[in-house]
Amino acid sequence: MNSIKKIFRLLVIAFVALGTIYACEDFLSQSPQGTLGASELANKDGVEGNLIATYSMLDGDGNFGDLTGVAASNWVWGSVASDNAYKGSEPGDAGQVSEVELYQWSTGGVDIILNDKFNSLYDAINRANATISLLNSVEGISESERQRIEGEARFLRAHYHFEAWKMWGNIPYYTQEAENYRKPNTGVDPIARILEDLDAAIELLPTTQDEPGRVTEWTAKAYKGRVQVYTGNYSDALSTLREVEQDGPYYLEDNFHQVFSANHASQGETILAYQASVNDGDPTGRNGNWGDRLNFPHAGSPFGCCGFHQPSQNLVNAFQVDGDGLPLPLSQPDSWNDSNTSPDASSPVDPRLDWTVGRDGVPYLDYGVHNSNWIRDRAWAGQYSPKKTIPESSAEATSSVGWASYQLHNQNLHLYRYADLLLLLAEAEVEAGDLGNARELVNRVRERAAAAAQGPIDNIEVPIDDSSITWADYEVAEYPVTSSAFANQENAREAVQMERRLELAMEGHRLFDLRRWGRAQQVLNDFLDVEETRREYIGGHQDYADRHNLYPLPSVQIELSTVDGEPQLQQNPGW
Repeated sequence: MNSIKKIFRLLVIAFVALGTIYACEDFLSQSPQGTLGASELANKDGVEGNLIATYSMLDGDGNFGDLTGVAASNWVWGSVASDNAYKGSEPGDAGQVSEVELYQWSTGGVDIILNDKFNSLYDAINRANATISLLNSVEGISESERQRIEGEARFLRAHYHFEAWKMWGNIPYYTQEAENYRKPNTGVDPIARILEDLDAAIELLPTTQDEPGRVTEWTAKAYKGRVQVYTGNYSDALSTLREVEQDGPYYLEDNFHQVFSANHASQGETILAYQASVNDGDPTGRNGNWGDRLNFPHAGSPFGCCGFHQPSQNLVNAFQVDGDGLPLPLSQPDSWNDSNTSPDASSPVDPRLDWTVGRDGVPYLDYGVHNSNWIRDRAWAGQYSPKKTIPESSAEATSSVGWASYQLHNQNLHLYRYADLLLLLAEAEVEAGDLGNARELVNRVRERAAAAAQGPIDNIEVPIDDSSITWADYEVAEYPVTSSAFANQENAREAVQMERRLELAMEGHRLFDLRRWGRAQQVLNDFLDVEETRREYIGGHQDYADRHNLYPLPSVQIELSTVDGEPQLQQNPGW
């Protein structure tokens, strides 16, 4: 795969840290080799190397502590902390993630992995700023190249700040001009600064790039619309996202599985993705989705480890459909979540269920039929396995080096994709009162969902009514013009929100969506009331309260921000 992740892959650390690379053998007796100082970096290759180092942080991996905290997929912070997933695994493993799941966010374990996330994002921001500073000091770069590099760096700086804003809300904003690295997080409007960087990126970036993975003008426009929706600025989001939808280069893949297939390079759907790479010369394999390495079925499966990020029963139930092929939670709001078992072949379900969730008796891509032996501790975290981040066996996409190398792979990690954008636009259309447009956008996503279902091991993608399917009754329909789901704004809002859950499940968005919709407290406390009857350990949860609408800032960062005895970072309310 010709991705930017491979470019300068052995130089990334050196460019960022101005560090020293030593010979592998008898390094204690060797003189330093390949030391890089300012003079060595002050050229176009040095600038490009810093930029690639900034891209390399899209997966969150900068050697910052526990991999559970830094993953760019936000499987801990956006998925396990929601109604979509359990921590999984077994009781004694990664207890800090259980504390996130149970909303016990004041513990030392949670504080540590929050600090890992903070360090990861602000290191990435520092890399973007270092790139811009170096660019400004180097001569001999053409004006068009200079604009492109600055545009890419400013886009990435906006992205990393936005990820921090999603977590903590009240954050400091750093540019290349910063001289004070203990900036306060009060009296700051990070969203205004993010939009300023995105507007600059739109002006500076080309409309296309030769190398896959590099951002473009269209990436920045799409991302701007995302920020506008997340902050409730629906009127501006309408014009931004409509332009991208009407004139941009993106399109839905032919079927849902292609978005997550290592056998299919998803170009049309990708707005922003981490370009994963394996067997590229890195002896640790860390370029291969390291942050999600734990999220595979366990020992009785073809993988061997580790059983984290297991889908919840609540999520599985959400994929049920009614007699019209529409979401059951909308037509039966009081009973859709009654079952504590996997739907059988007599219960119609959306085919996206079995592209998202590993269930007993259902083929698991091309690895075999999922069964109870694939689960690490069924009594602890239920009977389901994650599926979207697993490459097919036939793709031969896995690493040959590194710990649990079979779980390191080159399937790209979507951070923002076109179906997400269409549903954000549908939200904005609902808020503008154009329910017909919203319905059509949702139907485009649902039409694609009906294109294919999980088939037998030797034929993964089949029509949803294929005779080879004996384990499920797959049904998914578009909303008709007369549907009550789009008869008024309240119903349409609920239908769009449901579609986001189904389409983006297990992709790390759910908690952040519930928060911005103002529904987190009600939805998650209702979820906990039911789940503590299904999973005994959930009985130890704290209720989701107002303070959970932002994660607590890491205590060490507050301490490190102290100037003249006063911390510049103020803790979020309630923590």
